[in-house]
Amino acid sequence: MSEWQTAPLGNVATLQRGFDLPTRLRRPGSVPIVSSSGRSGRHDRAMVKAPGVITGRYGTIGKVFYEEDNFWPLNTTLWVSNFHGNHERFIYYLLQRVDYETHSGKSGVPGVNRNDLHGELVRIPDTVDEQRLIAAFLLGAEELVGGLEKLIAKKRAIKQGMMQELLTGRTRLQGFTGTWMTSHLAAVANVDPESLSPATTSPTEMIDYISLEDVSRGSIMKSAAYRFEQAPSRARRQVRPGDVLFGTVRPNLQSHAHYTGGLRNPVASTGFAVIRSRPGITDPNYLGQWVLSSGVMAQIDRIIAGSNYPAVSSGDVRRLELLLPSEEEQAAIGSILRDADTEIEVAGHRLEVARAIKQGMMQELLTGRTRIPAAKGDTV
Repeated sequence: MSEWQTAPLGNVATLQRGFDLPTRLRRPGSVPIVSSSGRSGRHDRAMVKAPGVITGRYGTIGKVFYEEDNFWPLNTTLWVSNFHGNHERFIYYLLQRVDYETHSGKSGVPGVNRNDLHGELVRIPDTVDEQRLIAAFLLGAEELVGGLEKLIAKKRAIKQGMMQELLTGRTRLQGFTGTWMTSHLAAVANVDPESLSPATTSPTEMIDYISLEDVSRGSIMKSAAYRFEQAPSRARRQVRPGDVLFGTVRPNLQSHAHYTGGLRNPVASTGFAVIRSRPGITDPNYLGQWVLSSGVMAQIDRIIAGSNYPAVSSGDVRRLELLLPSEEEQAAIGSILRDADTEIEVAGHRLEVARAIKQGMMQELLTGRTRIPAAKGDTV
């Protein structure tokens, strides 16, 4: 089995600054233009032959891109002009392990200098065959991650289409034929039904505080435990299982979530309006899906249009309009959409595992801690 060597990065992969290409000089074509954040358009002429490896010089720092087509790297990038006989895709993965933040801003200007990067010590196998094998293993892990990302994007698009059909009554579920009614939210649900008062709440009572930043894509991602006396001053909205949290302040006007339980004494920031369903009138799952719909955001956009401080009040939330079928049909719609959410969540967990596996493989294979037995005929 071959040995590994330690060498300056510049001896392994020479980096070169990209080329200026103002928008006014770009012409229609099939050549990808690559910026520090990836492909950002096309042109009719390439400056670099594929395969290519590119990373950000300033702007977006730390991302690395592999190009299989001839391309034009912009001047915000660094591209590998000389692989020194090393395997191109191996270099692509190797550059992902460079600590770009350490090198960023050394000259006082945010960005990275290629000479600084060239001096960083890296370890590589002596043989291209081992580099090729490592790249093949990592490419498999990368394709798994990419496949799951595409699957999740597809599932989200399907769910969005389901919401547009089911929450508007354009498509009815089998067995339901009743008339839908249009109502203001205040007529069918309670908004901010409980607010904690410092005068009546024990200062030492423990709460799980939910901030606007804790909510993403309809889910409560995390919370923070506080004694009430130490909690942020905005910790005032009591939350119960089944309640819907509705973000009322930009940039968190889409920070909505349906709370289904699991926290100890949850309390939400007043950056939320808390919506509570009324038994016999509204189904909590239906409301939890309705607040995520495009129709709600269209109403919010109309309310904040022209405002210097985009926000909505609890009164605005109470006046939001929604379409309501019978509670039984609401429950059926809410259940179907929640099942779609569960599929997305399961795929998201698989994606987290796949990313962790890929990261672990990179740490093992790109340091030589784990070696791959040589095999002939492997290609990437």
